[in-house]
Amino acid sequence: MAEPDRRNYGENEEEDEDEVDETGYKTTKDAILFAIDVSPSMLTVPPSPSSSKKGDQDSPTLAALKCAYHLMQQRIISNPNDMLGILLFGTEKSKFEGGEEDSGKRGLAYPHCYLLTELNIPAAEDVKRLKSLAEDKGEFKKLMVPSKESVSMANVLFWANQIFTIKAPNFTSRRLFIITDNDNPHAQDKALRSASVVRAKDLYDLGVTIELFPISRPERNFDRTKFYDDIIYRSSLIDLDAPASTAVAAAASTGNGISLLNSLLSSINSKSVARRALFANLPLEIGPGFKISVKGYILFKRQEPARSCYVWLNGEKAQIVKGSTTQIAEDTARPIEKPEIKKAYKFGGEQVTFTPEEIKDLRNLGDPVIRIVGFKPLSMLPIWASLKQSTFIYPSEEDVIGSTRVFSALHQKLLKDGKMGIVWFIARKNAAPVIAAMIPGAERLGEHGEQVLPPGMWLIPLPYADDIRRNPETAVVTSPDSLIDMMRTVVQQLQLPKGQYNPERYPNPGAYPAEPKVAPPVFANRAQALQWHYRILQAMALEEDLPEQPEDKTIPKHKQIHKRAGEYVLEWGRELEQQFHAWQKQNGTGAKRAANDDNGSLPNKKAKTPSGAVLAGSSSSSRPPPLLDDEAMRTHWKKNTVDKLTVPALKNWMESKNLTISGKKLDLVERVDEYFESKS
Repeated sequence: MAEPDRRNYGENEEEDEDEVDETGYKTTKDAILFAIDVSPSMLTVPPSPSSSKKGDQDSPTLAALKCAYHLMQQRIISNPNDMLGILLFGTEKSKFEGGEEDSGKRGLAYPHCYLLTELNIPAAEDVKRLKSLAEDKGEFKKLMVPSKESVSMANVLFWANQIFTIKAPNFTSRRLFIITDNDNPHAQDKALRSASVVRAKDLYDLGVTIELFPISRPERNFDRTKFYDDIIYRSSLIDLDAPASTAVAAAASTGNGISLLNSLLSSINSKSVARRALFANLPLEIGPGFKISVKGYILFKRQEPARSCYVWLNGEKAQIVKGSTTQIAEDTARPIEKPEIKKAYKFGGEQVTFTPEEIKDLRNLGDPVIRIVGFKPLSMLPIWASLKQSTFIYPSEEDVIGSTRVFSALHQKLLKDGKMGIVWFIARKNAAPVIAAMIPGAERLGEHGEQVLPPGMWLIPLPYADDIRRNPETAVVTSPDSLIDMMRTVVQQLQLPKGQYNPERYPNPGAYPAEPKVAPPVFANRAQALQWHYRILQAMALEEDLPEQPEDKTIPKHKQIHKRAGEYVLEWGRELEQQFHAWQKQNGTGAKRAANDDNGSLPNKKAKTPSGAVLAGSSSSSRPPPLLDDEAMRTHWKKNTVDKLTVPALKNWMESKNLTISGKKLDLVERVDEYFESKS
């Protein structure tokens, strides 16, 4: 896991922020090498399971190349320091480092291996070339010629070892993605099988993780036990970065190239998530002198556009700006050295200076620790107490051996008894202490058995008294049963499939870099705005035309909503109106004016508008108010006198424009303003 990065906090520890700041994460640089099998079966388009003509059918090799292209396209923006490479094995041609190419002559070190893209930080040219290869069928067929001889997996693994050693020697995360449908490449040759096992062990000793993306066929499922169980080391149950690839095999068995591409991309994205650690090897103090070691993560974090560098766009080619900062004196413009700088606070109209040692002592409120001070029932933690993002903690054996066993026992005990721990939490040095609730979290699995949430503990910062705002005291009006029953029908008509919200139906704002030509459009949520931001950056980096209109999948489907629930909503509105009048009569609200009119009191003076509309303050009449025309309403809007019109007059005009007439008078006036502002 990644250690906390101190670069964002400055060179000295006293520059650290008081609060826990997740922007200081150190994102692990990742090096990914695709190893794609090129065999006759991998180049064969699988039969479609249905008569659907939606989309084109892709072979597994082409789907894997498109997957690599999309991942490279995304990472060139989201993770610009990551390396990606593509290695084809089983081809008739051979190509090595430096562009050397051969048609597969004997005597080569790695025959039938073709390095399509060298392991490096992807440039715009690499993405364009891979895109053209995936879209140009002629170029694809010319290159993807399978060899007549079988390729040695030992050579593939050994060459991958050399590529990682030369190109990414200092990367903490190095991964080899093998995409193939051959579950037993060396069935008849034990020597090559043993050599492959040795080469795989060399990769793991080097720190390279091998991930397998098996491609199954409708007539044959991929059997890992024949060969790859000896090559791919199964991830342990406590490995947080080991999502299952069951969905890939399930999608591949359907034979649909489009679904295969989507499943590969989704699975690879899940294995390519940037690993961030808020803190590492922090002591968890269960009792006096009884400590274990844990790591902390923020698993759920709002994605926002982040500026990591400046780009110079006025030249022939976009270039990253290398900036430098120099502090100068205000009067003489002389560069100031660091020892000359002193920190001060204003107090009583004067500046009180402090030495760096005094500043350090003032900010130090204790060493980083998670100290349990007591236990409480989980029922005592209200839902509104979660005001800030929670921190997920997991045991670490690096500092204290046996931490996993103790942590697991505490976790199971809290889950069984329904308890939570109250802890004193200091995430890092010079951070402000926090009183937090440590609650246990059970493991959650998905439909295919993949781990959605790992088992562990969650630290939820508890609010102080100043953080809690008391709600104003209001009179509670209980809704009658008839309204509740009718609203239940409306909700049932608008329920999502299976009654659950599936976030996979909407693009992930962090995974799909996807932004405005002149000004950003209005989005339904922050996620769409973030995708549009990345889309513009992606187009600029790849020297493509800037997109004009984003695709916002969060916009409600108004026609479908009206078709399914429109009539029920109107019936509910009529019932609400009747119940409201009944409530008014029962509580005497609104009856005072009617009583005055019945007693013969003088009516208020009538103020006429140019079109004859009655303004507020006029006497009530049994006749419906006259309908204002557009010019009269526009005149009121320009003179800011819309709020002087009566509610019936406003509603009559708004009904003619198909505007919503529910709500108070202030709501009606705002809708009229919005209508004319959109027309101007």
